[in-house]
Amino acid sequence: MSLRKISLLTLFLLLSSLCTFAQISIGTDIENIDYNNPKEYTVGGITVSGVQYLDPNVLIMVAGIQVGDQIKVPGDKITQGIEKLWRQGLFEDVKIVASRIEGNSIFLEFRLTERPRLSKFSFSGVKKSEADDLRDQLKLVAGDVVTDNLIMRTKARIMKFYTDKGYLNAEVELVQNKDTTRLNNVALKINVKKHSKVRIAEINVHGAYNLSSYKVKGAMEETHERSIFRPLSGLDTLAFGMAKEFVTMDMNGILDRMEAWYQDHIRLRIFNSSKFIREDYETDKVNIIKKYNSIGFRDAYIVKDSVYKNPDKSVSIDLWVSEGPKYHFRNITWVGNTKYSSEYLSQVLRIQKGDIYNEELLETNLSYNPNGFDVSSLYLDDGYLFFNATPVEVKVENDSIDLEIRIYEGKQARLSKVAIRGNDRTNDHVIIRELRTRPGQLFNRSEIIRTQRELAQLKYFNAEKLGIDYTPNPQDGTVDLEYKVEETSADQVELSGGWGYGRIVGTLGFSFNNFSLKRFFKKDAWKPIPNGDGQKLALRFQTYGAGYIAGSVSFTEPWLGGKKANAFTTSYSYSRYTNGYSSSNENFAKFVIHGIGFSLGKRLNWPDDYFTLYQAINLQRYDLQNYSTIFDVGSGDGQFNNISYTIAIGRRSDDNPIFPRKGSDISLSLELTPPYSLFSSKNYSSLSEDEKYKWIEYHKWKFSGAWYTQLVGDLVLSSKMRFGFLGYYNSEIGTTPFERFYLGGDGLSGYNNLDGREIIALRGYSNESILPEYFADKTIGGSIYSKYTLELRFPLSLNPNATIYALGFLEGGNSWNKFSKFNPFNVYKSAGLGMRIFLPMFGILGLDWGYGMDPVPGNASANGGQFHFSINQSID
Repeated sequence: MSLRKISLLTLFLLLSSLCTFAQISIGTDIENIDYNNPKEYTVGGITVSGVQYLDPNVLIMVAGIQVGDQIKVPGDKITQGIEKLWRQGLFEDVKIVASRIEGNSIFLEFRLTERPRLSKFSFSGVKKSEADDLRDQLKLVAGDVVTDNLIMRTKARIMKFYTDKGYLNAEVELVQNKDTTRLNNVALKINVKKHSKVRIAEINVHGAYNLSSYKVKGAMEETHERSIFRPLSGLDTLAFGMAKEFVTMDMNGILDRMEAWYQDHIRLRIFNSSKFIREDYETDKVNIIKKYNSIGFRDAYIVKDSVYKNPDKSVSIDLWVSEGPKYHFRNITWVGNTKYSSEYLSQVLRIQKGDIYNEELLETNLSYNPNGFDVSSLYLDDGYLFFNATPVEVKVENDSIDLEIRIYEGKQARLSKVAIRGNDRTNDHVIIRELRTRPGQLFNRSEIIRTQRELAQLKYFNAEKLGIDYTPNPQDGTVDLEYKVEETSADQVELSGGWGYGRIVGTLGFSFNNFSLKRFFKKDAWKPIPNGDGQKLALRFQTYGAGYIAGSVSFTEPWLGGKKANAFTTSYSYSRYTNGYSSSNENFAKFVIHGIGFSLGKRLNWPDDYFTLYQAINLQRYDLQNYSTIFDVGSGDGQFNNISYTIAIGRRSDDNPIFPRKGSDISLSLELTPPYSLFSSKNYSSLSEDEKYKWIEYHKWKFSGAWYTQLVGDLVLSSKMRFGFLGYYNSEIGTTPFERFYLGGDGLSGYNNLDGREIIALRGYSNESILPEYFADKTIGGSIYSKYTLELRFPLSLNPNATIYALGFLEGGNSWNKFSKFNPFNVYKSAGLGMRIFLPMFGILGLDWGYGMDPVPGNASANGGQFHFSINQSID
């Protein structure tokens, strides 16, 4: 065959596969091919060249050409084979070459050039923490084929990562450098230039007449203007405008002008960022319409909006809204309801004729109202799983809307299967005993929600990830439930050292909160300790220099007997304090305590099942030698005995043990000893204090209450109050020097807690500085105290492995030694800021700065600016 014919045949094959961006060639030694008429050949053999990491046999299968196939040359079979290989994205070049022809057999060679493989990648221009986060998102691994798609996908993910953080002008460049140590490998260098974050300078709202621009912008949850603080600017304009409104006695006008001035000149962003994120902005536009809908403007919409850059590289936003008319509810009728009357359903709905049309309120009162009752609860708490209520606008006339609420009740459904998924450490029976939903019961939404709360209170699981799956079985009228949990670390360690009370302080403690006693002797259960049965084992050792040591151990079985939630605890404690002198020295002083305690707590069903009853018996023996600081005139020598019984009733309904948003925690307790003196003929008025308090007697009353209110989003108001009273049976004995109340400081107990004193934190004041009377050489606590706290809390992270929230507080408290002096409104006040961090291994750690506003008589350094460190809510 002439060279001209071979060239023309090659050109024809190339044109037939042009769309594949590849090349088909025929060797120059091939003769007798009529290129004007495609000829059919039998594939006599196939070879693959140019591949290092791929299996040639697999590539031949992908191409769809096999030895023995009948193909035409030129023809579609070869073109299709090239297309199939290209679609794999693994090659930079694909050629199918006819190496030779023998009779009716043609021998093909796949000449492939593999794309390079990724050997490694690195970043420049980013922080280490950002690089770690990017690695998690990119999911690049050594050996990946470096395709155009991989390059574009990587760049897009990096751009999105920084766009979400407000870096709208970020630049990303990916450079491929040949890896000389490996054949056909490249190292990817990712160069990032973040530039500055793009902030929102201002948001201009046009067309808002029934809502102020401030309220429109307030409806945007994530899109905010940047902070400004110009309190002296515009005051003349404000004064002139207010004077005009005052002449006409237009109070609303005065308030509007003040609000407008405030928003234009004082705008502080403490917890909210002003960065511009497109996705959040689109969501916030929907939130604006929801805000309008909630006040009756159901036809409101955003006409147009514009986002434009400013010379300082910030952006501004212009929004044009159309409010439309304001609507009201008129007639509401019910259709399809047989279980409840229309009148009763209307009472539950709580929407009256003439009320402002509020679609969100309608949906809440129909479907789910977390703060009250709703129509769905009537049905879903009584088994009507398939219940549905559909509101339909049947008539819109002027500014009034008639609704028809169409009810589908369906049949009652019973629970068929109840399962738990995700508990890889906690045993099933620990969870099952907390469940309020059992097979055979009617479906009850409230009990399911309550079960989720009970599981969260265990602190074994991530409260933010608790979930539930429903699987209805309409054919037999049943439903399967599956509770989804995510285990989190429940054990805690306390390890601290420092300086306090004039000496070195050291503490080591362990709290195993999901312990298993029955697996204690099983070798394979020590990972690192036996767990899974929900029991609690706590060990603690404390030392304050060479003069003080203390230790304690306690064990709690939360379900004594296994059938009811009866929490039984037994504990032992020992502490010893000396003043550092030798025991043979006449000035030697010591205070030794042995304590044993037994307690039983149980859940109650009345008045409701949020109530608990707690009872305890405690035995303590105080061995004193030359320890007189708590007595008025006693020598502080001898042995003193304290046998007490405690009963407490409480109600706890908060929704989260770490960061509660709603609910309350209330407790009332009474601790009392036997009234020994009433059965004795001794003349206690003539006895020394060492003899008078040999058998300690008292009755101690305490009340504590905490209420949580979700204000806006995750901003929570915590309101707390505490009261305590220590009384006596016999006026000749009076109030015991033991078990008194000491206010001030961080609330952490240490060696200064030897006499059974109860230490009450009060931020802004030094430890135990709020006393009824101050003596330089004695510290005698109060027999009455009160404390009040208001806290605003905002979460910075709700990650179960590191829950963090900031707070601001106002606080007040005081103590008294007589009822005649008690005044609950005469308190030492303080204010400040703080932070709480929950780490599963260490519990809740706190750091607060408080400013004590009131001087403490006799203790000039007690108030003022104070930093306080707290462990496990000692300050709360």
